[in-house]
Amino acid sequence: MGRIALITALTIGLAGCVQSTPEPKATAQPTGTLSSQSIPADMQGVYAKQLFGAHQRASVQPAAAYGSYAKGCMAGGVTLAETGPTWQAMRLSRNRNWGHPETIDFVQTLSRAAAQQPGWNGLYVGDISQPRGGPMLSGHRSHQMGLDADIWLRPADNLALSRVDRENISSISMRRAKGAYTNDNWTRAHHEIVKAAAKDPRTARIFIFPGAKVRMCKEEQGSDRAWLRKVRPWYGHHYHFHVRLNCQKGAQGCVPQAAPPPGDGCAEAEEWVRNILNPPPPDPDAPAPKPRRELTMQDLPRQCVAVLQAK
Repeated sequence: MGRIALITALTIGLAGCVQSTPEPKATAQPTGTLSSQSIPADMQGVYAKQLFGAHQRASVQPAAAYGSYAKGCMAGGVTLAETGPTWQAMRLSRNRNWGHPETIDFVQTLSRAAAQQPGWNGLYVGDISQPRGGPMLSGHRSHQMGLDADIWLRPADNLALSRVDRENISSISMRRAKGAYTNDNWTRAHHEIVKAAAKDPRTARIFIFPGAKVRMCKEEQGSDRAWLRKVRPWYGHHYHFHVRLNCQKGAQGCVPQAAPPPGDGCAEAEEWVRNILNPPPPDPDAPAPKPRRELTMQDLPRQCVAVLQAK
């Protein structure tokens, strides 16, 4: 994408919390994808999101992430309990509080760190994954392997919310000037929680709006700034930040992302901010975006058929 087209997309994307999250170039491609002849008859001619969205529980299989973050599935997922000592799962009607066991442990660990911050009793947790991962019926394009989790930026000051409360309460935006800056809702506690998430060795990347990344760069005075490399500016993500975990060591069939570029990424975030504040005019020669094609089982790793067929 050209620079002008990119900035135009950025300006549009930052008008709201974009549900899709990028999948930078992977270091490998999923192996064993399916041919149309090998797809069971009852899975042909149906969008993958309909097949995965129909399952209410995880497969009875060893835990595994297959494919990539935006083209994959999850075997043997487990649930994040609806309420724990330092967290609550939100929007329970979506049934997206399922994840790889490592992700569930990560969220619980981060929630305990968050509970140490003033004004926070823990975390409100948004989407993780569907029971068997895969494409979602609506919303997120990623979150397909159970290795992504959305953490609300609203301080979790009440961990006794009812199911009805959790459907109606909303997170709080942290952005100002279309994401170029943080607003008065941002606190040092937000900085420390994102930092704790980034410093966990299981974390591959964190996506958050550009103004937050720039502020954290300016306010992190310690000598250990390596964690900032994992914090990546991206469209939207001003109501929540998105944590993406690495594939587990030795995992077969899980496609990792390429590592973030070297350095702390602060100059890149500042460039995003400059482009928000002073966007160039749209490029009249920029090609129109292509409609996004719905995924079918042929797009996914072969293991995903077994995930759907398992008990």
